[in-house]
Amino acid sequence: MAIDWKAEVEKRRDDILEDLKTMLRIESVRDESIATADAPLGPGPKEALDAFLNIGKRDGFEVEEFDGMAGHIKFGDGKEDLGILAHVDVMPAGKGWNTDPFNPVIKDGKLYARGASDDKGPSMAAYYGLKIVKELGLPVKKSVRFILGTDEESSWRGMTHYFEKMPKPTIGFSPDAFFPIINGEKGNFSMLVKFDGKNGDELKLLSFDSGLRDNMVPRDAVAIVEGNDLESIAADFKQYVAENSVLSGDAEIKDGKLELSLIGKAAHAQEPRNGENAGTYLAVFLNKYNFAKDAKGYLAFAAEYLHQDSRMDNFGISYTDEVMGDLTMNAGIFTFEAGKGGEITLNFRYPRGIDDEYVFNAVKEAATKLEAVSFEKKEHAMVPHYVSPEDPLVSKLLAVYSRQTGQEAHGMVVGGGTYGRLLERGVAFGAMFPGVEDTMHQANEFIPVDDVMKAAAIYAESIYELIKD
Repeated sequence: MAIDWKAEVEKRRDDILEDLKTMLRIESVRDESIATADAPLGPGPKEALDAFLNIGKRDGFEVEEFDGMAGHIKFGDGKEDLGILAHVDVMPAGKGWNTDPFNPVIKDGKLYARGASDDKGPSMAAYYGLKIVKELGLPVKKSVRFILGTDEESSWRGMTHYFEKMPKPTIGFSPDAFFPIINGEKGNFSMLVKFDGKNGDELKLLSFDSGLRDNMVPRDAVAIVEGNDLESIAADFKQYVAENSVLSGDAEIKDGKLELSLIGKAAHAQEPRNGENAGTYLAVFLNKYNFAKDAKGYLAFAAEYLHQDSRMDNFGISYTDEVMGDLTMNAGIFTFEAGKGGEITLNFRYPRGIDDEYVFNAVKEAATKLEAVSFEKKEHAMVPHYVSPEDPLVSKLLAVYSRQTGQEAHGMVVGGGTYGRLLERGVAFGAMFPGVEDTMHQANEFIPVDDVMKAAAIYAESIYELIKD
């Protein structure tokens, strides 16, 4: 039986957009500072999880929630099952939006909202792919679990909790990246580099703040300085901004203190070169002045080692794997407070052939020279993940993509981490098409409306191909 998958999606266009807008209106940023017993990761992720599960229940699926941290929408029966692993949490909106990030708006065929492309738009497209298979009554031999996590953008506690309760699917994909397919993901870990908070006498760094998450290139940075000749520093800063076309910023003297604010460009940490790190740019400017003690070491480390060195050449450990690509580093969060101390959070994406200890020790050696006092690996380290292009999972998904788009398709490896890596035979599959601007983790995040529909058709056929025999 020939099925016109695109036509089936088009019949449901209005419903897809309405359900997607419902999800996008929910500010589902993880915030454990306001967690409750039934919302352990904060009320936003819990509200989004409930909303998505209610959509599944409305459409006649079997749904189950797991302690406010994860849930699934289940279809069919079979000893083997397909997992579709999505997430309902989003990154903080940050600054620089032209629209309300949690009031979805369609302009020029693009749907703007936080989570539009990461990951609510792709998730809804994949859900409707499953819904179409169900509503057409197609014969299938495997079951499907559409699994929803609530903190993919941080420590994956939701999905970890789910797999403590439920077995892992036999095969699966995550609609949380790019088409044609991602069959390899680099290893991923973060570390803290800590400094004490002492200053010299002539010039003092009172505070330095930049970045929201370790997996985002910081867009904004602010430093407050006290000492001599602040007017001259302010004038120098305005000249520095003027000479760097990728930056904007301002300097203001108030109550004997100079506040410097700088704006760069946010980007996903999987490719720091796509952004302009406001934190390191600000450190480069301040590093030429006569700071001392811990403030000097803090600024020097950021300026001399971290600035524009996503490939770690300054550390002497640049590395490239033929299949998985480069080792990359993102300096994601900067904090410093005089008298208390400073921290810099670094996030690394590393290929096969090296490990996290190798990278950790190289950073430690460099930062120790500048009097960093301690080093700490954050939880949730992930090793590199790779599924052979010869695996039937990969070949079937690529065949569907090629059939629907008319494009030749091959696998690829990325620095981003998706839920696909949680399964031995798991990949990331869409929903960003080649040539579309990547605005994940940035202001004015969007997804083209037509791409949501094209992705839903690809997902529908792919799900059927994977579970029909």
